[in-house]
Amino acid sequence: MIGVTVGDSHRRDSDLLRELEPIVEVNLDRHLSIAKEWMPHDYVPWSEGRDFAFLGGEDWRPEDSRLDPTAKTAMIINLLTEDNLPSYHRVISQSFGKDGAWATWMHRWTAEEARHGIALRDYLVVTRGVDPVELERKRMEHMSVGFEGQTESAIRNIVYVSFQELATRISHRNTGRATNCPLADQLLARIATDENLHMVFYRNLVTSAFEVQPDETMQAVRDEVMNFKMPGAGISDFLRSSATIANAGIYDLRLHHDEVIMPILRFWKVFERTNLGGEGEKAREELAEFMSVLDGKASKFVEMRERRRERAAKAAE
Repeated sequence: MIGVTVGDSHRRDSDLLRELEPIVEVNLDRHLSIAKEWMPHDYVPWSEGRDFAFLGGEDWRPEDSRLDPTAKTAMIINLLTEDNLPSYHRVISQSFGKDGAWATWMHRWTAEEARHGIALRDYLVVTRGVDPVELERKRMEHMSVGFEGQTESAIRNIVYVSFQELATRISHRNTGRATNCPLADQLLARIATDENLHMVFYRNLVTSAFEVQPDETMQAVRDEVMNFKMPGAGISDFLRSSATIANAGIYDLRLHHDEVIMPILRFWKVFERTNLGGEGEKAREELAEFMSVLDGKASKFVEMRERRRERAAKAAE
């Protein structure tokens, strides 16, 4: 029975990928007509660069950085997340296939994402924003672990990256503002623009998937919303870093609910669809219940954060 179920799942995946390929072609053409070429080196203040001790200069010191501890944490998490691109490429390749429009998009997406890591690392090293030795050791550690997708399901992976690309866009954009550095803000705004275009691509595919396999797509949306994790979750000290980022308002449960999950659910008309069967309806009900709980948790987090800030302000008087 299990073998039949798995086999049916693979066939449904293959059918969906085949049905969506013309939609991939249309959205790839759309993406290429909108995406603007940009050069990572243009966003790096090379004139600020200095040799490190290996070449006769001075190694990094904490006072070299213009970033506060929170901005450093967010920049490191953002960069390490981008660093794991080879693993992301492998997972997507295994899910979407290596031929046709899917493969063309996959390679284009990978090439665009690669610019993000290049530019972020160059900025941080040239400006001495973070300890480059610690950064390199963290990169080696994180990439040695790699990244494994939570599922082999094509529709779940498409749904996941729809949310993930928007979450990454918001994280990058808010990190840029938190740096209080006009150069970093400009760079991260540029990266966030890419992430938004990627989100739109995947989001449009899910819209079409709702017409092809409505119940399976609704189940995928439920599963990915309820089990969502950022791709950098495997980074050492990720939970502690995430708490720092959330407390600073760079990315927290309120943003996750209001600016990531809900806008996409509204775009897909998740709670308005009339083409669902029994399994789809059940998934939608479970999703609605989860979103209500998430909303409550987000409100509670914001209230607790405000109380902590008030206590800190009073203590500083």
